[in-house]
Parts: sequence; structure tokens; C-alpha cells
Amino acid sequence: MKSKVVGKEAILTCFNDGIHVMVGGFMACGTSETLMDMIIKSDAKNLVMYCNDGGFPDRGIGRVIGNGQCAELFTSHIGLNPEAQRLMNEGKMIINLVPQGTLAEQVRAGGSGLGGVLTPTGLGTEVANGKQVLNIDGKDFLLEKALKGDVSIIQAYQADHFGNCKLIGTTRNFNTLMALAGQTVIVAAEEIVTFIDPNEVNIPGVLVDFVIKEGE
Repeated sequence: MKSKVVGKEAILTCFNDGIHVMVGGFMACGTSETLMDMIIKSDAKNLVMYCNDGGFPDRGIGRVIGNGQCAELFTSHIGLNPEAQRLMNEGKMIINLVPQGTLAEQVRAGGSGLGGVLTPTGLGTEVANGKQVLNIDGKDFLLEKALKGDVSIIQAYQADHFGNCKLIGTTRNFNTLMALAGQTVIVAAEEIVTFIDPNEVNIPGVLVDFVIKEGE
């Protein structure tokens, strides 16, 4: 099998204007700064991005937001990024605030080939505006549609040449979900190794298209 390990310049063509990008990480923990660098270098504009949060102004997805490349963001909160708040308040970026559990389930549904999920979270609030309500066995649920991306960017502790990935600690967070939901999946690994114990694989190589070295 051909190695999936490539130089980082090889992935630049994956980032084009207007694409949908799924970003792993939680408050920048588990978000690849090397892949943030590559998005910035690509100068791709009008990106639609999906991430647990808006990162920080100088870390994570916040760097792409601050560079003016993100036109729309689906996220749980932006409280750590004043720049994202400013752009939203000035009408320069669309922010879709989604309950965190709902966001995770929407991404999982997208990666599993489902049309969406049913949840009571958000009923009777602004979250429900414009959404379909279904009554199941006498109880109302919101229909939250599945989310998918053109590209998913993932950070791993280790990856082998076949794309199998090992994640550690809290870096698992949204990375495992985002890896399911992208048409093209790019992993930045802290270590590239020849073998990972199958019992320690968190993201199977069949999901991964490219592996680059984090920090290089």
C-alpha cells in the first residue's frame, strides 16, 4: 500500500475558496497549528468552518478567523476569541451557535451517513427558529441536520504510513468525530511511526487521505 505521508506543501491544493472545513480540537487543544499555517498560506477565502469553539486570537482556528478567511462558523462558543465576537457583531462573519452535544451529534451523523439527529435541546428557544419539530411518542424533538465537510483537519499524537492514528488524552475530543465527516481527511501527527498497536488506534487509516508531520 502506498504511504499516505506527504510533505506539507502537497496539501495546499486541498484548500480552495468556499470549501467546508471540519476542525478537530477543543479550545485549541488537539488543533494542529501546522495545518492552521497551511490554511493561512493557501489564502483560501470564504471558508465555512466547523469547530467546537472559535479558538484564541493567536491559537487554533482563531488564527484563520483573524486572517479574514472564515465567512461562516458552526460552533458551540466564541467566548475566548474577541476577534470572532467583533466580526459577528459587525456582520462580517456568520456565527451559528450550536449546543455542544448537538454539534457533536450532527457531525457524527454526517460521518455515519445519517440525515440528522432528533434532540429536545433548544426547544422553545432561538435555537429552534426555522427548524422542523417532530413529535415522537408524545414528545417533541428538533430535527438537527447532519454536518459534513470537504476537508477535515486532524491532529494526532502518532500516525503510521497507512494513516492509522493514535490520539492521547483530551486531544481525542472532536478529532475522532471530524475524521468521520470529511471527504478529504488530513492528519498532522507529532510522531510518524512504522507501527501502532491496533488496540491503540483511535482513527483508522481507511478514513485518512494524507499525513504530515506536525511542526515541520
